Amino acid sequence: MSLSLIGIIFVQAYFINDSVKNEKERFKFKVQRALSYVSNTLEETEIAEYYDRYQSLPKEDKTDSVAVSQLLIYQQNNSTKETLIYRSNVLEENYKLSSSLFDIGLDSLTIQNIIGSSSAEVYSNIELSDKDINQSPVTKIITSGIVEDAQRLSFEKSFKEIRKKTPIHKRVSKKELDKLLTEALKRDEIDIDFEYAIYSNDLATKVQSENFEFDKASTYKVPVLYDENNQSPYKLLVNFPNDRSFILSTIIGMILLSIVFTSIIVVAYTSALYQLIKQRKISEIKTDFINNMTHEFKTPIATINLALDAIRNPAIIDDKDKVKRYLSMIKEENKRMHAQVENVLRISKLEKNELNISKERVKLHDLVEDAITHVELIVEDRQGYIKPFLNASKTSVLANETHFTNVIVNILDNAIKYSPNAPEIEVYTENIGNNVLLKITDHGSGMSKTAVKHVFEKFYRESTGNIHNVKGHGLGLAYVKRIVDDHQGYVSVESEKGKGSTFTIKLPLIS
Repeated sequence: MSLSLIGIIFVQAYFINDSVKNEKERFKFKVQRALSYVSNTLEETEIAEYYDRYQSLPKEDKTDSVAVSQLLIYQQNNSTKETLIYRSNVLEENYKLSSSLFDIGLDSLTIQNIIGSSSAEVYSNIELSDKDINQSPVTKIITSGIVEDAQRLSFEKSFKEIRKKTPIHKRVSKKELDKLLTEALKRDEIDIDFEYAIYSNDLATKVQSENFEFDKASTYKVPVLYDENNQSPYKLLVNFPNDRSFILSTIIGMILLSIVFTSIIVVAYTSALYQLIKQRKISEIKTDFINNMTHEFKTPIATINLALDAIRNPAIIDDKDKVKRYLSMIKEENKRMHAQVENVLRISKLEKNELNISKERVKLHDLVEDAITHVELIVEDRQGYIKPFLNASKTSVLANETHFTNVIVNILDNAIKYSPNAPEIEVYTENIGNNVLLKITDHGSGMSKTAVKHVFEKFYRESTGNIHNVKGHGLGLAYVKRIVDDHQGYVSVESEKGKGSTFTIKLPLIS
């Protein structure tokens, strides 16, 4: 059963772990799909915007390189009519000369700035070959033809070739990117906080959220804004600070149910084992109890039989003194057996709550003195002593006089029985807050730590092999605990093997 239970737990753990892995893969797939959508949307939106602008140009401007360049690359400065020639790609542009010239990534190009009174004067100073002019992306757009599909494809390719020189923060706004990501992720049921950035050749750009931190293990990425060769230096990166919690939240119900049901099985199995061990222990204790009771009854029964045989003897029956003595012995032994049976019945009634214990206001010191009177002759007979140190100033408690006297007598009787030499017993009382404490200390054989834990259990007796040097049946201290509990008190014991024991009873005071 234990191996099967361990196997079930491992199987559950395996399936939970597998479910978490599957959810992680599913989450990764959804994120990648959302990022791909955002990448495509950014590219298509940019191309569509400029293509619509190009289509809206007057017919004569569509074949004018200046007009097309102005549309795609720069805004014309009508006041100065400056013309810049970029010899690397032979792009002709009217551009406002400022620091923004370097924003489009052309600071390393050879630039010839010619300022003149008219465009004709400017161009007259520049020598361009037919090959340079034909390879210009602007020229390709102008000469792309009239057929719609071919024109669109040609426009896209040339546009990408031109546009790749523009820095990314000029092409994509953070607001637009944030909105696209939010919508795409929500469409895939990913409604959690995220951080994003666009990197160029593995270097950060201006396009990124405030709290973005690159983490290779947990960052998802996808290329964005491809050039005419279907390549891109830019990558859109996204990470999720709370992705683990989100992934677990999707299967937390299944995990909790699995843990609950497995826990129920474990608790039930543990309880069954505990009950099995407990029942076995009780069975052993009851067997010991029967053996002890048999041993306890053997002596009085044997004594009674011997006394009866003696009385029947014709030589004894006429001797009144001997008959009285034997009858007294029979009575005492019978009384002893009756007391033992009463103890068993009393404990049984206590457990069934059938024992009616009426309580009244009593002085604890009176009960202690009465109990000492019951046992002092036995102590004196063994050349021992009981010393009372009754220091409590307040001792009024609500108790049953008979039962609580029996409680003290039982503890004193134990102290006497478990003192191998002359009994040396001290009885203390003191006030602690609204309680009165009664301590009974002996200097006898003491108990082991195991015995201390079980000493108040019914039928329990410390194992001493098959030796019955101390008579008893393990009911006295069980009776003590039940009576003290019924008086809303608390009883405990401290003991050390070979040094004796101290029993402490705490009772609430009454005003």
